[in-house]
Amino acid sequence: MLFDNVREAIGHTPLVRLDLDSPHGVRTYAKLELQNLFGMKDRVARKMILEARRTGALRPGAPIVESSSGTMALGVALVGRSLGHDVHIVTDPRIDRITLAKLRALGCEVHIVERMHATGGWQAVRIELLDHLLREMPAAFCPRQYSNPDNPGSYADLAAEILEDLGPIDILVGSVGSGGSLTGTARALRRTLPDLRVVGIDCVGSALFDQPDVPTRLQSGLGNSLHPQNLDRREIDEVHWLNDHEAFAATRELALEQQIFAGNTAGSVYRVLKDVSARAAAGARVVGILPDRGDRYTETVYSDEHWDEHSLAQVPRAEQPDPVRYGTVVHTWSRADADGIVHNQPHLLFVEANTSGTGVLALTAAADLGYRPVMLTSRPQRYAGLAETGAEILACDTNSLVALRAAVQKRFRREEIGGVTTTSDFYVPFVAELTSWLGLPGNPVEAVTTCRNKALLRRCLAAAGIAQPRFFAVGDAGQVPAAVAHVGLPCVVKPADDSGSRNVLLCRTVDEAVAHTEQVLAVLANVRGLPTAGTALVEEYVDGPEFSVELFETFAGVTEKSVTEGPYFVEHRHLFPAQAEELVDTLVDTARRAVAATGIRSGATHTELRLTPSGPVVVEINPRLAGGMIPELIRLATGVDLVEQQLRLAAGLPVHLTPRRSRAAAIQFLLADRAGTLAAVDGLDRARAIDGVDHVRITATTGAPVRAARDAYDRLGYVIASHDDPQQVTKILAAATAEIEVRVD
Repeated sequence: MLFDNVREAIGHTPLVRLDLDSPHGVRTYAKLELQNLFGMKDRVARKMILEARRTGALRPGAPIVESSSGTMALGVALVGRSLGHDVHIVTDPRIDRITLAKLRALGCEVHIVERMHATGGWQAVRIELLDHLLREMPAAFCPRQYSNPDNPGSYADLAAEILEDLGPIDILVGSVGSGGSLTGTARALRRTLPDLRVVGIDCVGSALFDQPDVPTRLQSGLGNSLHPQNLDRREIDEVHWLNDHEAFAATRELALEQQIFAGNTAGSVYRVLKDVSARAAAGARVVGILPDRGDRYTETVYSDEHWDEHSLAQVPRAEQPDPVRYGTVVHTWSRADADGIVHNQPHLLFVEANTSGTGVLALTAAADLGYRPVMLTSRPQRYAGLAETGAEILACDTNSLVALRAAVQKRFRREEIGGVTTTSDFYVPFVAELTSWLGLPGNPVEAVTTCRNKALLRRCLAAAGIAQPRFFAVGDAGQVPAAVAHVGLPCVVKPADDSGSRNVLLCRTVDEAVAHTEQVLAVLANVRGLPTAGTALVEEYVDGPEFSVELFETFAGVTEKSVTEGPYFVEHRHLFPAQAEELVDTLVDTARRAVAATGIRSGATHTELRLTPSGPVVVEINPRLAGGMIPELIRLATGVDLVEQQLRLAAGLPVHLTPRRSRAAAIQFLLADRAGTLAAVDGLDRARAIDGVDHVRITATTGAPVRAARDAYDRLGYVIASHDDPQQVTKILAAATAEIEVRVD
C-alpha cells in the first residue's frame, strides 16, 4: 500500500486467525493493532489532533501537551510532530527506556513526575503537572485521552476494518485502560451487530470496575486508578481481571504459541480469548484486539530478573477464571457479568430550544422518560418556564462547537449521557456534530448541513432530479439581474439559512429583487447570533396550495397549510391531516425521495411543498420536528406524541408510532393587522369555553411592539382545536377566533 504520509498509514492492521484448539468450529482472530507504527494509540492521536485542527481547538503551530507513559505518547508524537507542532509529554518513572528514547528521538519534550500521589497514584500527580503546563502555555491543545470522545470515536475505523475483512462477528474481546478502544469499537460494531457480546479485561488492583485500587500493580496499558470519562461500561457484557503473574505469563505464552511478540495488555487479551472461545457457541467468530508490541516490555514482562525482583512466580495464578458476582474483591483470574454494574440515571442533553413552548415541554417529557434533562444554553432567560422543568442548566457558548465540546467533556462521563437533541432549527447542525462525536444516534453532519443551507439543498435536489423551483444562489447583489433572468418574475428572494420565513419576500421587479438581496446579505448573524451563510436565494415563485409532510421513521402525515398573501409568506393556519386524500400518497412519496437524497437517515423531517398542476414541488426540508405546534396537532389527531418519540430516538430507545385514533386537529395563529403596540388581547376565556378548543395561548407580551405579520416571529398567539370531523374543526377555530380581539395602539 502506498501512502502520502505516515498519518495515512495508521490503521489497516492485519486480522490473523489464531491457532487454537477451539471446539465446535469456533474461529478466533487477533486484530494486530501492534502493527501500527507505534501501536494502537496512533489511531487515537490522529483522530483527536485532526479533529482539534478542524474545529479550531488546535491552531497551526500551537503546542500539544498530553499525559501518557506508553503508546498514547508515541501516537501524539507521531501525529503532532508530523503536522509541525511542538509536543510535550507528561509521564512518570514507570516509562520504559525504549519509549523514552523514541519520544526524544521524535523531538518531544518529556516531563517526568518524581513521586506518586498519596491517594490518586501516578495518574493524579501527572494530571497536576499537565494542568500546570497548560497554564504556562495557554494556546496549547491537550488531547486528554481519558475524557475526549474522539478517543473511542477513532475506533470506528477499526470496526470497519473488522467488518470488511471478516464480516459479522459474535464476540469482541479487548482490554480497558482509557476506555477508548473496546467501547469505541463495540459501539461502532453494534450499529450493524446489535447482538454482539463484548468482553472487557482489567487487571487485579484497578479501580475501573469497582475493585480496590492498588497503585503498585505492575501491568501497564490497562487498568486505572481513576475512572476515565470515556469508559462507557454499558457497552461491556462481561469483565475479566488478571493479576500481574497471570498477565505476564499469558504474554509469554502468546509469543511462544502464536509467535506474536506483544505487551502484557495483548497477553491478557490472549488469555481471555482462549477462555471465551472455549465457551462460545458452535461456529462463533471471536475477535480480540492486541494493542501493543513487546519491545517496551523486554525489561519487565520478558525479564526473568524483573520476575525475581517482584517475586512474580510466587503470586497465586489461576488456570481458569473464577465466576464471581460483580463487586466481589478478586485476587486471581476472575470474571463477572457486567449487568451487576450500577449506573447513574442518564442525562438527555438539549442544545438550546425553540421559543414556541415545545422546547420547554420536551425537557419535561425527557424527565418523564427517566432521563435527567440538561439545557446547554448561553441565555437561560430566553425560555419562559425553564426553571420549573427542574432541568440542569449548563451555561456555555452554544454558538461555538469548541465550547460545546469542552462543556460536555468537562461535565459528563460518557456513560452518563443518554442522548443529545434540540428543538431549535438553528442548532441541529451542532447536535449532529455532538452525536457523531459521542457515537450517539443521529444524522450525518453533512446531511443536516445540506438541509439547513437551502443553497446546498437546492443543488442536492437538482442532482437527484427532485422537482423544485428554479433557483440561483447569489453572494453579491450584482448577480441578481442574471438570477432573475434565469428564474423569471415575480421571484422569491430569501436567505439561504434562516428560519420562520424571516426575510422572505416576493419581488415583482429586478430593482426590488436587488434591493432585498442587499438587505438579506447585510445580515451577518441570525436571531441567535450565529453567522449567516452570506448567501441569498433567488427562486422561481411557485403558486399553489402549500402542504408539509411530516416523516418520522415509519410515520408519515401531511399537514394542510394556509399562508398569508404576498409579498410576505406567514403560515397562519395548519390542519392535520390534510383533507386532499387523493394527493397524500404523491406528497409523501416526493418528500421521502427528497429526504433520502439529502442523506438524512433517521428521525423527524419536516418537508414543505407546493402543489402545482404538474405535481408537488419541494420548497425546503427541515431535519427536525415541524414547528408551528404541528406535533401537538398530530398528538391530538392520532395519539402519536412525536416530541416524545424524538426524545426516545435520540436516546436509542424503541419508538412507538402506531396511530391510536383518527381525528382532525387545527391551529389558528393570531396576527396583528397593523403596526403599533399590543395593548391587550380580549376574549380568551370565551374562546377557551367553546367545545372542541384544546389550547388558547398568547405568546406576545402586552406593551410589546407589533406589526402586520412578515414572518413567524410576528405571531401573537394561537388557538388549537380538535374534532372527529375536519370540517367541524375549522368551524370551531372560526368561532373561537371570533371571540378574540387583538387590540393594537
